[in-house]
Amino acid sequence: MTFNIPVSAISETFLAASGPGGQNVNKVETAVQMRVNIYALRLPPFAFRKLRSLAGRKMTSNGELIITVREHRTREANRAEARKRIEDMLVEAHQRDARRIKTKPSRAAKARRVDSKKKKSNVKKMRGKPSLD
Repeated sequence: MTFNIPVSAISETFLAASGPGGQNVNKVETAVQMRVNIYALRLPPFAFRKLRSLAGRKMTSNGELIITVREHRTREANRAEARKRIEDMLVEAHQRDARRIKTKPSRAAKARRVDSKKKKSNVKKMRGKPSLD
C-alpha cells in the first residue's frame, strides 16, 4: 500500500546537520525537517487515531506531523528518507488491529487463583512476631 501525499500538505525546512562531513557540515544545511498537515490527508477516523498514537510527540496539537532526518550527507537522501518514514507510518496507521474477544476465566482457573492467594496469606501470617505464650 502506497500513499500519494499531496505537495500542498508538506512543508520542508533544511537545517545544519551534526555528524560526519567535516567542514561541509558547518557550511551546508543538509538535514531536513518535514511537516505534514495530517488533516489535508483526509484519513479515515481509525487511521487518524492510530497515527496520533504512533506519532506521539512528533504530532503537534494543530495536526502537524514533524519528521526530522539528518542521517545522510545530502539533502535529497534526507528528503527521501523523511518521505519514506512518513509513508511507513501511514501504512502502519491503516492496518487495523485485531478485535479482542472477551473471555472469562474457567472455574478451575478461579480455584487455582484462590488457592494461591490462600497460600500467600498463610506465608505472610507466619512472618509476624512470635507470641510469648
